[in-house]
Order: sequence, then C-alpha cells, then structure tokens
Amino acid sequence: MTNKLVFMKDLSKKEIYEIFKIADRLVNKEGTAGLLSGRTVVLFFPESSIRTRVTFEKGIQELGGKTILFPPSALDKKESIEDVIGYLENWTDAVVVRHRDINVVKNMAQYADIPVINAMTKENHPCEIITDLYALSKLYKDIENKKFLFVGARGNIGNSWRAASELIGFELEQCCPAGYELENIKAYTNMEEAILGKDIICTDSVPDNAKADFKGYQITLKHMKKANKGAVLNPCPPFFRGEEVSEDVIKSDFFVGYKFKKYLVEVQQAILCYLLER
Repeated sequence: MTNKLVFMKDLSKKEIYEIFKIADRLVNKEGTAGLLSGRTVVLFFPESSIRTRVTFEKGIQELGGKTILFPPSALDKKESIEDVIGYLENWTDAVVVRHRDINVVKNMAQYADIPVINAMTKENHPCEIITDLYALSKLYKDIENKKFLFVGARGNIGNSWRAASELIGFELEQCCPAGYELENIKAYTNMEEAILGKDIICTDSVPDNAKADFKGYQITLKHMKKANKGAVLNPCPPFFRGEEVSEDVIKSDFFVGYKFKKYLVEVQQAILCYLLER
C-alpha cells in the first residue's frame, strides 16, 4: 500500500474501483462536504495547463481545501527534491505535480511522507486515464470485457492506456506507423483492419516531428462506422481536427463529448481523498 500515485501500478485493480466508489459519492454529494477542510495542497502546474489544473484547483476548493500554486520550474533548481519536500511537509498535506521529467515526481514521492500525485509527465498521465475509465464505466457496465484501440505514437497517453489494460485486464491494441509501437502491445499499421471489432477508440495528438508518418492514420466517421455497434471515440485533449481526428467524426455521436471529462473533478477529488486516508 502506498499514499503516492506516480504510476498506475501504484494502485491495484481493487483500489481503482474503491476510488470509483468515492467518486460516485462525490458525484451524488453524499456526505462529502468539507472532506478537505483544513487541508492545504501544493500544486506545481505550468501556465499552459488548462483542464487538469482547473479541475484539481476547483475540486480541492469545493471540498474546503486550500491550494498554493507554483510553476514546475520552481523544482528545477540546485536545491535537492529531498530538501524541498522535507520543508513542504511542515505546511502542506499533499502535493500535486505536473512536470515533464518523471524522475522529479519519483524523487518527490520517494522522500515524501504525504501524498504525491502525478498530474502528468512526458512518461505518463495516470489521473487522466483513471478518469476516462470511470467515465467509460458509466457508459458500459463491463469495461473489462471491452476491446480498446489506441491510435497514436508511443508516449505518455499510450503508456498510460497500456498500464491501465495491464491493471484492469481489458484488451488493448494499437494502430500506428512502424517505429511508434508501444511495448508488449499488438500493433497494426492498417487502420481499416485495426478498427474492426473494437469498442473504444482512443487517440493522442500527433507529435510535430511525426506528422508526415501519421498521414493516413486520422480517425474519420467512415472508420468509426466499421467499429463494433455502440463504439465510442475518446480522443485525448487537446485534439486537433484535420490531424488525428476528422471534423465529421467529432461532430458525430461517436465522439464521447466534452462532458465526458466533467468527471475529472470528482475522480481527482477521490484520488486525493483516498491517498490522504492512507
């Protein structure tokens, strides 16, 4: 048991579902008022962060907690992370960190006695994917038996979907050009073949240096019509019309919609509350 969330594997499958139960209580506002009253959470977020920062700040404040915000660059100085967290623990109850370098988050978690939550690194994005799983559980009662397809390059989103599949047990395959494959995941180079039999299609934005290679890997309405009945398209924001997804598919009923991410507030609240109780 740990009170840190750096990697998806820091939680067990059972613990993920326990977090979902807390999120249900938060969604229904069942005895959750003031859960973070008297708690202070330090946040490290860049100016460019929109969804994750807004939902963490809103979620903490809704439950009566206080936030103190720093840019991630505050951690990129000569002082060791061990000493930074050693002092912070005097005045804060948890830390939420968004930093490109996973080692910064790992080091903080190693030396901290308080919860440390990874709010995204270049390596992974666990809170985002846990929230997606929760939202999908509201669409399907049996997400463990659904077939997922990740269309995109190896990176933090793909790595996190792979970690989720290993933890929860659902089938995950990938579609991408050669050279961009995730480890230990079946990969297709043909979109027409890859999408057959799939229930949930996930995407990530295409890296600038890979745009030429990813021509022909855009998810379109035509593609989605070849997936299983009831299939959904779950693009990771920010997504870009005309690149990884087409305009027509975003305007279709296949797109999970913007409210799909509404649960970021409750799931991140649930993660924080769960780790604080450890």
